[in-house]
Amino acid sequence: MVSGTALVYDEEMMNYRLLWDDPECAIEVPERLSSSYKRLQDYDLVNRCVLLPVREATEEEITLVHSPEYLDVVKSTQTMDIDELKKTSKKYTAAYFHQNSYRCAKLSLGGTLQLVDAVMSGDAQNGMALIRPPGHHSQRSESNGFCVFNNVAVAAEYAKIKYKVQRILIVDWDVHHGQGIQYIFEDDPSVLYFSWHRYEHGSFWPNLSESDYDFIGKGRGTGFNVNLPWNQIGMGNADYIAAFLHVLLPVAFEFNPELVLVSAGYDSGIGDPEGRMCATPECFSHLTHMLMHLAGGKLCMILEGGYHLRSLSESVSMTVRTLLGDPVPRLSGNMTPCYSALESIQNARHAHSPYWKCLFHDETRLVQNISTKGLSAPAPLHADASAVDEFLENHMKILHPTPPMTTLLVAPGEHTLNLLAGAHLEESTATTEQAIHAMSVFNQDLLNENLLNSVGKMLPALEKLVNRKTRNCITLSPNASLSAAVAVQQVLRLGSERVLCILIGDVDMKPEITNDGKTMCLTISGDKMLEKTISQFQTFIKWKEGPHEGNSFFYALFRFLLPLAYSYQPDLITLAIESSRSIGTKDIALLTSLLQGLADGAILAIVTEADKDVIEALSNVLVSCASMFFGPYKPPAKECIQSLTQELTVMQTYWSMLQCLAN
Repeated sequence: MVSGTALVYDEEMMNYRLLWDDPECAIEVPERLSSSYKRLQDYDLVNRCVLLPVREATEEEITLVHSPEYLDVVKSTQTMDIDELKKTSKKYTAAYFHQNSYRCAKLSLGGTLQLVDAVMSGDAQNGMALIRPPGHHSQRSESNGFCVFNNVAVAAEYAKIKYKVQRILIVDWDVHHGQGIQYIFEDDPSVLYFSWHRYEHGSFWPNLSESDYDFIGKGRGTGFNVNLPWNQIGMGNADYIAAFLHVLLPVAFEFNPELVLVSAGYDSGIGDPEGRMCATPECFSHLTHMLMHLAGGKLCMILEGGYHLRSLSESVSMTVRTLLGDPVPRLSGNMTPCYSALESIQNARHAHSPYWKCLFHDETRLVQNISTKGLSAPAPLHADASAVDEFLENHMKILHPTPPMTTLLVAPGEHTLNLLAGAHLEESTATTEQAIHAMSVFNQDLLNENLLNSVGKMLPALEKLVNRKTRNCITLSPNASLSAAVAVQQVLRLGSERVLCILIGDVDMKPEITNDGKTMCLTISGDKMLEKTISQFQTFIKWKEGPHEGNSFFYALFRFLLPLAYSYQPDLITLAIESSRSIGTKDIALLTSLLQGLADGAILAIVTEADKDVIEALSNVLVSCASMFFGPYKPPAKECIQSLTQELTVMQTYWSMLQCLAN
């Protein structure tokens, strides 16, 4: 099994800097690399990574994207004096050269290709390239925006040629539009490019009309270029998560990439003087966690921008922690996307709805009179760098501590399980009297010796889960839904404030739902008649996979389940899977794995004893964080869409993350 996170870093890439006065370029400094690497060391993350040696990219690799004439210009800077360097730099936009620029740019690109080699060859599952200079603005024949060679674009062409990769997803979460990548692949259907970026109706650099939502590619590449323009500053965690759930992830899972490359620019984080956005470092953990479910986990993060050194270094560290498989910390702040973000999301979905089946069902109309048009930008956010440092110092301390990297497996004595590394069999058991007491409020006709035995084994595990002495738990039961109802009651007694319970299949029992918000229950059923939603804390959807190859559950997952869960922000998640389930094993594995982004990963999965394929799949995603291929996408059945639409109509009035329309 492929495992491990690769890290690319070489301090030689810090051996160039701006040699003259230029306020526009002054923020791109060598310390961007050293501060990020130092923070990784502070968190003891470097020692946990597979360190890759950095090499120079060859001229043949550089010219996969760049013209020979431009390559000659960059090579010539090695022998220039300062006046010549300045003159050459002025030929381009927001660019500067140093005598070491060519050497560092070759190392930056070569390090990126080393990471692609490690991931594609199976020497690592994923990785991060801490490199400099960045690349996503660089075009075929020009430097642009501090970028010399387009690292990510070359990496995509390199992977297509060397590894015969046919579908590559590029995610650009830098706060600036990576127009260089867009231009290179705008007519190429083998590359899906997604970028969110500060735009403000074209008034923000690079000031291009083709950075707007309606530029969707050209020719055969039409529909494969997704721009999500931010028309105001201050976008935060809820806006970024909503953009992923409602735009990127549905399209990406339908595209079904074989490799994911991320232009990881952290100027989209809090405190950055360029972005003026509000996403806190743990937000990048969630974005990374979501992307890890694509392409069988083949994920390469390549550093782009980021100009507030503390914000940059903390966000890089959060990204690497997640790549390593650490629990994803809870998001801070109110999970309500702002109106301007919803306008951009709605327009992006509208522009791409003719090209992607997953966007077809909402009949999204275009927002023509955008609310922010004609308004001046508000006062700068977090303009005081020292105040941001102080905020981050305190903020990083209050993030929930990392639970142990263990999974408890709970099974009655007659069951034997092959334990994976990181898993422990729960040896403790409650007494029969304690099990009977825990079930005293439930239907006594359902009680039997096997059920009491499984509940007795589950109770000690629940206490460990609530007290974060284990990361998550898989338990077997002859009646999963009844065990889930018992579990919810118990974890509330143990101090959990908000419990999300997801029931899959035809269930015998549901947890008691009250209007105090301590419990939310979602039921996913197939043929059985569902109840009408009467509470914001209880919802039902009818979903059944058809016989044809493919997966339609992606639609329900990103349009409803995950937005609802992110709105609710539970302390603990209970997942009960009955043998009568109407969705596939891979659906359950994907749902469970993505839910690990919530509640610090505290998940109790209850599986019926005979469902061995589900037990194995959950063990893979909870114990070993194993990556799977979940595609291909297929459109949902009409009755599934109708059921989901009915629930959306009711629930989105209560839960803001369900909204993807501004009207």
